[in-house]
Amino acid sequence: MRKRLLNLPPLPAVLLAIISVQAGAAIAKGLFPILGAATTASLRIGLSALILLLVNRPKFKSLTRVQWKAVIPYGLCLGAMNFIFYMAIKRIPLGLGVTLEFIGPLLVAILGSKRIADYLWVLLAGAGIALIAPWNTTGIDPLGVGLALLAGAFWAGYIVMGGKISRLMKGSDAVSIGMIFATVLILPFGMASGGFSQLTPVLLFSGLALALLSSAIPFTLEMQALRQMPARTFSILMSMEPGIAALCGLVFLHEHLSFKEWLAVTLVIVASAGATLTAKRDKL
Repeated sequence: MRKRLLNLPPLPAVLLAIISVQAGAAIAKGLFPILGAATTASLRIGLSALILLLVNRPKFKSLTRVQWKAVIPYGLCLGAMNFIFYMAIKRIPLGLGVTLEFIGPLLVAILGSKRIADYLWVLLAGAGIALIAPWNTTGIDPLGVGLALLAGAFWAGYIVMGGKISRLMKGSDAVSIGMIFATVLILPFGMASGGFSQLTPVLLFSGLALALLSSAIPFTLEMQALRQMPARTFSILMSMEPGIAALCGLVFLHEHLSFKEWLAVTLVIVASAGATLTAKRDKL
């Protein structure tokens, strides 16, 4: 079963990863009132690291110096991206957080683009992001917006580093080892917040489901996809996340967006679809 999962073509792999991670984010936000964002992030990343280590059993001794130099910053970037994003969606709706976070993949798309049509789709997505920018301090938490944008910067780094490391070592090994360093980065914040004292068997089981949905499954699928497609194409496909995130927020968290906010999310989705259509000549 695991081999079948990892042998998915790149497009289905990315789509499944998006659905999995956004459903997991909805579960995570439901745990915030009890555990807090920092502890929830620590639980997710820590359990994901354990699962991936047990399943993949990477060979640490066989790693070269070049591979270590690539996997350590990759893991730290992965941890920072997730921790900061959780701190963001603690303050703003899930769908808006993902929409703003998309600035990271958007930058990757801009830097890798060579066609005018791609810039037009990027401008359309940028217009959607501008619609929900906190031009005033009412309605949307400015700190939450800033954190989501910062998470987007780390997301861009994750995409670029992921594409590089996927050519240096086995994808499952990269994710497994990278998650160790992500855990090392986040765990002190989780422990300092005191949320671990609230853990119960039920919450631990929820954390396990969160780890599978938000980290273990999607990150492995993404690494598999990055081995078969350019970083820019991957970024374009990942731009569908805002729409799926908004729907997950509505269904699981009852987060209702305003008309302007839904319009912003829709613009990003349209930009994603258009960019995907014009990217058919890329390696897919």
